[in-house]
Amino acid sequence: MTVSNKPPLTPSYLNKVVSFHLQGVGFLYGAKRRELDAETPNQNSNSDLESKQLSHQNSDLPLTLTNITLEAHQGEIVAIIGPSGAGKSSLLSLLATQSKPTIGRLAVLNQNPEQLSHRALKTLRSRIGFIHQSPPIPPKQRVITAVLAGKLGQWSLLRSLVSLLYPLDIEGAFQALDKVQMSQFLFERCDQISGGQLQRVGIARTMYQKPELILADEPVSSLDPELSALTIRALLDQAKLSNATFLASLHSVDIALKYFPRVVGLRGGEILFDLPTQEVTENLLTELYATEQGRIPSQLKV
Repeated sequence: MTVSNKPPLTPSYLNKVVSFHLQGVGFLYGAKRRELDAETPNQNSNSDLESKQLSHQNSDLPLTLTNITLEAHQGEIVAIIGPSGAGKSSLLSLLATQSKPTIGRLAVLNQNPEQLSHRALKTLRSRIGFIHQSPPIPPKQRVITAVLAGKLGQWSLLRSLVSLLYPLDIEGAFQALDKVQMSQFLFERCDQISGGQLQRVGIARTMYQKPELILADEPVSSLDPELSALTIRALLDQAKLSNATFLASLHSVDIALKYFPRVVGLRGGEILFDLPTQEVTENLLTELYATEQGRIPSQLKV
């Protein structure tokens, strides 16, 4: 009779095996983190954005972003495209310092957000304009108040409170709204306008803010082709006027190819390509949108 040398598969033994493997995973994760800590992006470079092997995980879900290395210099204009669920919104959220990477390091406007105090992080965020696909604007707020809120991070507490009671820069808000054809709604309540109009209010707020870094999450998703073109051009003009870096995630590939000199293709949380627009081929786009039967989304009819 052969005697087995294997230990019995008792619950206590299984617990030890699981514990050992989890410790091993933790060791590997820690080693990778230390390796990346030693490779923190150069905060003295002229890049407004620099990420090093970023990965991001939401709660217990699989990684939404994997090994993202991306750099954008001051004044650079970049479109991020990819199928639904590619991780475009998650990437912009990281770049806007609204969430932290699980692994990897990030420098935003030559600063590492994870090394900043609460006050310094707040100051950094005041230099970033984030355009949401669905702007988080209180429904009962006046359009003018929503636009002027773009500078709350730059104003003193007293000025911010006074502006809530009586708008302090009516002309500035009017000009920002006029760029996206919304000046006629200056004193309307935000719950009295459409979703597409509210999206343009959010864009006007960022224009009024005049940030050094503009991050836009599908900024024209609720607009028709004509308004989409007008709004994208207004954002590009604003970025060029202030030499701001501008990154936008876009559902419509034709908008990216028509207006942006550099395109990043994101699929399954990874960068498939990062190229000048003229080098983005039909084959690359078909591969990028393979999960959508190769259908390349478009919007413009011009």
